[in-house]
Amino acid sequence: MTTITSTAVVVYAPGLVDPERLALAGFLGGYRGLTRDAYALDLRQFVAFCEKRHLGLFEVRRSDIETFGRELEARGRATATIARRLCTVTGFYRYAEEEGLIAHSPAVHVRRPRIDYESHAIGLDRNEVGALLVAAGLGPASEHALVSLLALNGLRVSEAIGADIEALGVERGHRTLTVLRKGGKTVTVPLAPRTARAVDLAVGERCAGPIFTATHGGRLDRHGAARIVRRVARRAGIAKPIGPHTLRHAFITAALDAGVPLRDVQEAASHADPRTTMRYDRARVSLDRHATYIVATYIAGAAR
Repeated sequence: MTTITSTAVVVYAPGLVDPERLALAGFLGGYRGLTRDAYALDLRQFVAFCEKRHLGLFEVRRSDIETFGRELEARGRATATIARRLCTVTGFYRYAEEEGLIAHSPAVHVRRPRIDYESHAIGLDRNEVGALLVAAGLGPASEHALVSLLALNGLRVSEAIGADIEALGVERGHRTLTVLRKGGKTVTVPLAPRTARAVDLAVGERCAGPIFTATHGGRLDRHGAARIVRRVARRAGIAKPIGPHTLRHAFITAALDAGVPLRDVQEAASHADPRTTMRYDRARVSLDRHATYIVATYIAGAAR
């Protein structure tokens, strides 16, 4: 059975030879946290695919990798998931080639599925987000703080529950929180006054440790955070099936609807690719916002 140990950053499989194990460990060793875990999962599935066909990792051809993609498609995996797994495999073989472990990467010309850049996630409108924040404010302070960080700062759930009290601060008059972003990047984000108050109440007299704790006293995990969001949604009378990412989605959409420039929203959401941010821009197809009107008005001033 193929398994992965995230701490050791090694993919174990009976059929692997030492150079293949070292290549997998070396590739995964360049990443950490949730990114490493995601890449490890992708490679675990690819190694299992190769084992089933009695293929060594360094014997794989381009057609084998594309068959892996088609098999994922047949199993009903989302297009974005298939594209990511093929990207991970491509990155692994590029690493192996750069390290001189193989002469040429078999994944160089692998075709990846086209990703639909339209967001089909369940969304919340402005009134629903407002109702959610009101409902959260009527409950325990920790629930209000969590919902505020997700909906008003657009944090990923891992960023919110991973935040520590020691990361709270003040910078040029702004209350701030330093969070660990996806990919290991550390950034400092400002907190709106209502969010700062909610976080202060959630922390209470504690001086160190996680901002959000579970009932047993340890750090709140993502499952506990999801239960909180669902509980607050029920109190707010929202029947939609929502989770923590729904609130992040609502933050990005609200920022774009409010007219915040795309580049600023991309920065706030920590998206590496602006196309990811554009998926949330519901008004971009509106003819009212077409550039022709702005350009015509601008040129008209010089055409008199």
